[in-house]
Amino acid sequence: MQALQLFGDRDLRLTEVEDAPPPGPGEVRVRVRAVGLNFIDVWGFRGMAFAKRKLPLTVGAEAAGEIAEVGEGVEGFAAGEPVVIYGAQTCGRCRACREGRDNLCEEVGGVMGFHIDGFARDFVTMPARLVVKVPAGVSHVEAACAPIAFGTVQHMLFDNARLEPGESILVHAGGSGIGTAAIRMAKAIGCTVFTTVGDDEKGAKAAELGADHVVNYRTERFEGEVRRLTKRKGVDVVFEHVGPDTWNGSLLCLKRGGRLVTCGSTSGVSTTMNLMQLFQQQYRITGSFGCSIRNIRESLSKMADGITPVIDTVYPLADFGQGLERLESRKVFGKILVTL
Repeated sequence: MQALQLFGDRDLRLTEVEDAPPPGPGEVRVRVRAVGLNFIDVWGFRGMAFAKRKLPLTVGAEAAGEIAEVGEGVEGFAAGEPVVIYGAQTCGRCRACREGRDNLCEEVGGVMGFHIDGFARDFVTMPARLVVKVPAGVSHVEAACAPIAFGTVQHMLFDNARLEPGESILVHAGGSGIGTAAIRMAKAIGCTVFTTVGDDEKGAKAAELGADHVVNYRTERFEGEVRRLTKRKGVDVVFEHVGPDTWNGSLLCLKRGGRLVTCGSTSGVSTTMNLMQLFQQQYRITGSFGCSIRNIRESLSKMADGITPVIDTVYPLADFGQGLERLESRKVFGKILVTL
């Protein structure tokens, strides 16, 4: 079968590999139809040093497809059914896994497409417990945004930030895959949404999605604008994933007792902060990584109800590298996907 493999830094090749094995007991074999691109793919493409892996590596951390075969003892799945796949090899045995906190697995085998072989291949054989059915009306391309993009946002906003209807939220990088999802999910429950973008064209698109206030961070200080627009009170929640470039400004945007949730650090890995400000203003800061399988189900349900992902571009598998280059350029608005 065909697979897109990384042989070295920025060296992607479409190659022939051994076919995925038939499913064993408790497993299913999935025909992959669509793969979503994320910044974790960019980090892997660049050869980030913290990734322990063996090359060549099949890339792709987020995917949707359909059941091809069902192994012995598997119930609830049938050939031809559309599914998405959880993107980490969790153990299924530890306390976190048993309690449904999959992203806190104590014995995780790695993130697929980053540490171990991923989904950019014709077929993959997986434990059935890591596969989720896709509801009717949700396409493969849309569903492929659920395991990382939508699932991450669902976990950030509702498990960690505890976002409530009618609250105010600042969403950074409103044109990104998770930024667009956060805008849509927050507006769906009646929140007032502030967002930052890098140019006016993205700003107009973010407003069309429902953002109430859009700030071009290249021409205005976002923290000043948010404080001005909120009459210096600040927002209830900040949705962070940029890192050092926005961190301290994000804290200035919070009202007393406000919550900041972060899942990324694309502008660097470390920063400084005012600890007196932290405890005097009683901020609550939460780190958030990935999501649970429950979050994926919740995300797919929202898609079926009409909160669909914003799609920037869809490429064929052979052009996966072009998709990564577009994502890396930050010209993207929404999600980039590849189809098989």
